[in-house]
Amino acid sequence: MNEDTKTGLIIPFLGDIYERLEVIAETILRVVTGIALIVHGFPKIMDPFGAVDMVEGLGFYPGVFWAPLLAVVEFFGGILLTIGLLTRPAAFAAMIGLAVTIWFHWITLGQGYSGSEKSILWTAILLFFVMRGGNRLSVDAMIGRQF
Repeated sequence: MNEDTKTGLIIPFLGDIYERLEVIAETILRVVTGIALIVHGFPKIMDPFGAVDMVEGLGFYPGVFWAPLLAVVEFFGGILLTIGLLTRPAAFAAMIGLAVTIWFHWITLGQGYSGSEKSILWTAILLFFVMRGGNRLSVDAMIGRQF
């Protein structure tokens, strides 16, 4: 946070606190997002063909290809996001999957915003990491490479 930004704060001394906690807050958001994807993807990774009917119901054929891919994106993408390795591609893949769930809940099921709300939030969070990548508390930063 630069001096111009700090002087624009209603309570200027909070600028130092915000600056010190920014990386930690971003890391917490990335880790929580990754863990949520791992938890959500774990049942799918245990039964990778269990969602075949669901993905075919969305119009993704063949389901035997898309269901395991969904499981891999959610579970392993969550692991990559949690540790901050290949952060952008992992976030992008998960974001695409969640964008599909927005369509599914809003249009296919006719639930509108109320049915899509969580997917919209998760998609927006993942978009942040697609644009931002891993911060200095990520494996990407530790190896000195970002996608």
